[in-house]
Amino acid sequence: MVQNRRAQPLSVEERQSMIIDAVIPLLIEHGRSVTSKQIAEAACVAEGTIFRAFGDKDTLVTAAIEKYLDPEPLRQALRSIDPALPLENKVRAIIYLMRERFSSMFRMIAAIGGERPPVPHARHEFPAIIAEVLAPEAAMLNWPPERVAHIVRMISVASSFPALNEGMEFSVDELARVVLYGIAGKPVDPHETLPPALSTTATATSEDRTCS
Repeated sequence: MVQNRRAQPLSVEERQSMIIDAVIPLLIEHGRSVTSKQIAEAACVAEGTIFRAFGDKDTLVTAAIEKYLDPEPLRQALRSIDPALPLENKVRAIIYLMRERFSSMFRMIAAIGGERPPVPHARHEFPAIIAEVLAPEAAMLNWPPERVAHIVRMISVASSFPALNEGMEFSVDELARVVLYGIAGKPVDPHETLPPALSTTATATSEDRTCS
């Protein structure tokens, strides 16, 4: 005969994680004005459980913000990009992941207002990881992967900032084309030499300017 077993109670860490996951959407919607009652209802716990787990609401809010802004999930996602993918697919994946990250950061920061708690600093880590992802295609790039990584990061951040893009939003595919081909280029072999006539014209023009 199989005996019914009662579910094991959650550990303190598990309960804290559950409550934090419930409060994050409330923070984005209500900011720091979210009430402990709203949090309790979202987490399906009593208000007393929240205070036993965190001590006070401010501690819970700080923990939720820190988890939401934690850069580690993005680091892992970038590192998991398949190195065998074509360059175009890699660039799209990088821009998509970076935009999701920075868009969510801007939403949270706008919602909570004021000073935000310190989070692990990843400003220089993301370009380093992106450079590793792009390294197999280094011969195809017009700049070293490290510099291209900063270009991708700058475009991703700028396209995530609401005030810069209101009414003129760009899709991931559009941004990927900007990174890959610029505003007037086209997909060509970066090692292809200029046609002789064009090379001669450019040289002659340069010489004429020198003699004038």
